[in-house]
Amino acid sequence: MKAENHTELPEFLLLGLSDDPELQPVLFGLFLSMYLVTVLGNQLIILAVSSDSHLHTPMYFFLSSLSFVDMCFISTTVPKMLMDIQAGSKDISYVGCLTQVYFLMMFAGMDNFLLAVMAYDRFVATCHPLHYTAIMNPRLCSLLVLASWFIIFWVSLIHILLMKRLTFSAGTEIPHFFCELAQVLKVARSDTLLINVVLYVATALLGVFPVAGILISYSQIVSSLMRMSSTEGKYKAFSTCGSHLCVVSLFYGTGLGVYLSSAVTHSSQSSSMASVMYTMVTPMLNPFIYSLRNKDVKGALGRLLSRAASCLLRGTTSELRGCYRCLKQM
Repeated sequence: MKAENHTELPEFLLLGLSDDPELQPVLFGLFLSMYLVTVLGNQLIILAVSSDSHLHTPMYFFLSSLSFVDMCFISTTVPKMLMDIQAGSKDISYVGCLTQVYFLMMFAGMDNFLLAVMAYDRFVATCHPLHYTAIMNPRLCSLLVLASWFIIFWVSLIHILLMKRLTFSAGTEIPHFFCELAQVLKVARSDTLLINVVLYVATALLGVFPVAGILISYSQIVSSLMRMSSTEGKYKAFSTCGSHLCVVSLFYGTGLGVYLSSAVTHSSQSSSMASVMYTMVTPMLNPFIYSLRNKDVKGALGRLLSRAASCLLRGTTSELRGCYRCLKQM
């Protein structure tokens, strides 16, 4: 077997968060709970938006897209990690590792784009309320989301095609609980200069422009709020932006924390623990931030759960089968 030929490589080994056998049941229970809460919370947001006609607006269209991406993002890493803990295995195939890297990059990038698009939506709603419906029409909203998917699809694919050129030693160990791009590049045997250059350029372009868009949007929003004479109008505008600001702070704050922990400590354990924040904690908290701070979402969730409870309490088999139809007919 040639160690340099990646098509003949044995499976990689993910070292995980801890080797302590006594901690494995604790980690399994903790991460399973976080995963179920995240999936359930984001699914409720999507169901509430799709089933309530009052929420058929651009803001909630982007919110449901963000919830879908968050579900996919956490599903890229956690199920595999739970299976490894349960089975006592650390193996991941070469193809499986590249696949995980690809989807992690794609969904993280989509989070980045959607937060920028949502900031633009809040800018138009606050600074140009009379033209909001005309500007943020369904066609533009769909184009913004589709363009984001198109860009991040090709950027992620380019990175994977470049990674396929790399070679690895037999029995390569990755000091992480998932295949993070930076960690995979560190254990490569061949020269990674080209892919590192492409990675830095892509990160700069895809990171700087969305962040700049968010900062510009909110600088205009703050300027518009300062000119408002109505206290009620200021409060209403701030309440619609508050949830988004919390999510933006959480997303970029945890991402910056991962970067700083890797750059300062150079400890794989610290980097892995920091990665838990942006891969699990952030997707889990987003539904709570939007539902607890937004009375429209809380009202829609209340009606959704009330309708579901009434369908279940009727108790007949036909009504149980038609429960989903009940929810859609709200």
